[in-house]
Amino acid sequence: MSQRIKRRTAMVGGAAGDLEVVLEMPDEPVGVAVVCHPHPLYQGTMNNKVVHTLARTWISLDCVAVRFNFRGVGKSAGQYDNGEGETLDALAVIEWAQRQQPVGPLFLSGFSFGAMIAYRAAQQTKPVALVTVAPAVDRIRAAGDQPQCPWLIVHGDKDELVPIETMLRWLDELNTVPQLAVLESAEHFFHGRLLELRDVVSDFAEPLLVPEARKDIA
Repeated sequence: MSQRIKRRTAMVGGAAGDLEVVLEMPDEPVGVAVVCHPHPLYQGTMNNKVVHTLARTWISLDCVAVRFNFRGVGKSAGQYDNGEGETLDALAVIEWAQRQQPVGPLFLSGFSFGAMIAYRAAQQTKPVALVTVAPAVDRIRAAGDQPQCPWLIVHGDKDELVPIETMLRWLDELNTVPQLAVLESAEHFFHGRLLELRDVVSDFAEPLLVPEARKDIA
């Protein structure tokens, strides 16, 4: 879809100081999506290619896409806090994002470590849906109850950091099994598979958008 995208950066107040945020807005947005990046101690930033792919997917669905750097990453203040402080960062950005786009549904998404943060944030907010890409299963296992919303997991069956067998064992422990999309021969960082990742997320999320809102811009 060809459209103009308005892009702006901002510094958003968080518990440990200001957080570096990028907001990308299509012409007539119908919702907002926040994307959480992978592990800060392993070069994870909001410019990660999977994070960027998720943001572009949300924009293609006419949602405002919001990416941000966790505390201690890029221009964001503070230092790594083992997921606890990073969850507070996400909640601060979600609140800010909803003020920028108060109309339409909220989507939460994240990659790897960021998937765990999005999962935690979903327990305290009211997203229409949650998308977790190659989630850090061991971290999520200790992250509390399942969010009460439609939930998609995208995983590669050749994931070298979170083996698919670990993922499947974890799913067997859950009360309600989320939707699972396994990309054959895909690794943790989805090298060469980003278009397929985009399509899977888009197919999941598009039916969840508010029909009346999309009708208004048709």
